[in-house]
Amino acid sequence: MDIRRHYGPDCPHPAGPQAQGVTSLETDTILIRQGSLLDSVLLAELGARTFQETFGPANTPEDMADYLSRSFSPSQQQTELNDPSTVFLIAQVGEEAVGYARLRQGPSPAQVRASNGVEIVRLYAIQERIGRGVGHALMQACLVQADSHGNDVIWLDVWEHNGRARAFYKKWGFEEVGTQPFQLGNDLQNDVLMARPVRTPDADEPR
Repeated sequence: MDIRRHYGPDCPHPAGPQAQGVTSLETDTILIRQGSLLDSVLLAELGARTFQETFGPANTPEDMADYLSRSFSPSQQQTELNDPSTVFLIAQVGEEAVGYARLRQGPSPAQVRASNGVEIVRLYAIQERIGRGVGHALMQACLVQADSHGNDVIWLDVWEHNGRARAFYKKWGFEEVGTQPFQLGNDLQNDVLMARPVRTPDADEPR
């Protein structure tokens, strides 16, 4: 569970044109498309890059190298792309991949009250695109995907020291519901669990 590595937005009521089985949508110049088996190398490079940019300064090179080698090899990405419970959403500006998200269907932690929950396992943007709408577009796409799948709750975990990401998710209506451990190399860290309903009755933008 790796979502603290994202910059993660509130599309509280995604029903409408975007919820009709759409696998790609466009927000300004940001295109969100669904990943395929052809994207394993792209996702390996993008995942390693964004994780290093975000967490390299706060962790030892040894712990980072261990995590990156296990989590972002092309073969590992191929395995994840082959997982029927997983959907990858890739953000592009022109031909450049500028961020991505991974959604995974499956059981939720006990702290997350959901009858049919979905996890945002990762949500990343490259460093130079943070604050320029990539996270917003990816979160909207995640909510549309969750709604089309019939999920009632969407949840994630985020590093307790990642204040920027926690604030981002709170703006999208996520609430902190618990904690769980996260192993980065030899360092046992603490992640905060956050969750929100896929559909909410208020506005369809972050608060």
